[in-house]
Amino acid sequence: MATTFEAIATVTVGSGGAADIEFTSIPGTYTDLLIKYSLRSDQAVDYNYAYMRINGVTTSSYSYKGVYADSNTPGSYGTTNNNLIEMNLTVGANSTASTFSNGECYLPNYTSSSNKSISVDAVSEKNASTGVGLYLSAGLFSTSSAITSISIYASGSLKFVQYSTATLYGIKNS
Repeated sequence: MATTFEAIATVTVGSGGAADIEFTSIPGTYTDLLIKYSLRSDQAVDYNYAYMRINGVTTSSYSYKGVYADSNTPGSYGTTNNNLIEMNLTVGANSTASTFSNGECYLPNYTSSSNKSISVDAVSEKNASTGVGLYLSAGLFSTSSAITSISIYASGSLKFVQYSTATLYGIKNS
């Protein structure tokens, strides 16, 4: 079987920034979903975090575990029964100008009636020896409903800056 990727939607943040990036009305015609993103926030730090909510669910339906290397310091993190899933890094305003964090989020079997697994691979860039981070995480969204919408947002009252972008792909085995 050949695997095919189709871009379902791309969101690019315009001038003035945006508090979130949303994908709505996701069709149930694919096997898996993949989000590739390039993000930068307006917070005056090297980097901060982006989060994801699925189907607008804000209850304790998300759990995740991960590992990271942050400016030469490795570690791990995780939580259970959370109200969001961490998508990891977003480059902040103190990072090298015009650099963005990059990552991808894979959601296999997103229409099944079983809980949904999620994996994230993300990296920040600063063109310096500090303020760089690499993250890998695995998560679980506890629901029997198909995924029909995804919202990516910056932590707190932050905004994604202009040219931040995310593309949602549908993957078919055909």
